[in-house]
Amino acid sequence: MQTHARHGWARWVVAWAAVALSGCLFAGPRHQGPVTEHFDGEHFHNVGDARRVSPLSLLKAALEEPRGDWRPYTEVPPGPPPPRRVGPGALRVTFINHATVLIQADGVNILTDPIYAERASPMSFVGPRRVRPPGIRFEDLPPIDAVVVSHNHYDHLDLETLKRLAEAHHPRIFVGLGNKALLDEEGIRGGEELDWWQSAELAPGVKVTAVPAQHRSNRGLTDSAATLWAGYVVSTAGGPVYFAGDSGFGPHLPLIAERFGPMRLSLLPIGAFRPGQAIKVVHMGPEEALAAHRLLRSGTSVAMHYGTFPMAWDGQDEAKYLLLRLLMREQPRPRFWALGFGEGRYVP
Repeated sequence: MQTHARHGWARWVVAWAAVALSGCLFAGPRHQGPVTEHFDGEHFHNVGDARRVSPLSLLKAALEEPRGDWRPYTEVPPGPPPPRRVGPGALRVTFINHATVLIQADGVNILTDPIYAERASPMSFVGPRRVRPPGIRFEDLPPIDAVVVSHNHYDHLDLETLKRLAEAHHPRIFVGLGNKALLDEEGIRGGEELDWWQSAELAPGVKVTAVPAQHRSNRGLTDSAATLWAGYVVSTAGGPVYFAGDSGFGPHLPLIAERFGPMRLSLLPIGAFRPGQAIKVVHMGPEEALAAHRLLRSGTSVAMHYGTFPMAWDGQDEAKYLLLRLLMREQPRPRFWALGFGEGRYVP
């Protein structure tokens, strides 16, 4: 209802304030290392040093802009179990939820920003709560060889899920600089840190490279930008696969396109894009994602980061339907998929 949309912001602000204040207790480790182009010895910086999102600007926008509707939690049947592996040259993508996507390429299985937790929060009783179950049951996942984690926000670095994966699958877990210590503190094995443009081989002919993203990092109030955020490119025999992580549209994208050439597949965030003027620095919306698809010369793109947790002002289905409307105006129509939760497809 419109009344709910206009006044629901108050409950959202209170919930996030509680999470933020609790963050004083939950602040994560800090990276310690030499000064680099994007690390000043204490804090990391975006390419071009994009401005920070001001809490005051967010609050002002929250008071002025109606919040979209989210339905109560709905139990939805999971999707079918993905294949155990795909063969040489094959590429398959399965959307699970939020920014959790299963990439299967050349016999290697990679999971992005896995979250199976009920809340994206340091606490079990407050913070964004999921409105639907993951699209693939945890027990139906194929063997996971590698996990890529874009940054340490609670909806992307979920310790509960990483523990389960480490125990069940023993994957290599790639994180940005400064984040391995958080895994070590929790007894999660397999963590490996990558700086932007650093690579690691997963299998013959398959490697993962951390690339810049336009975002921030923190687990609490005292560790802002103390660890690195990133996207990832998985290089395969059939072409590169780009996972944007959590990112705004920025000057990092042409750099990625220049280094890797046309993407065979891009996983691009579309949700948590309102209020636009306040949040667009760190979050793409459907329009920016479509622009990124073009800039990256992506053969296929898949939408993510929507419809799972109420993270911002856009409604549960708003980003998806806006993307579909934008695509209908394009001629020829881009191959940009908004997959169902748990839906998997082979990529040309």
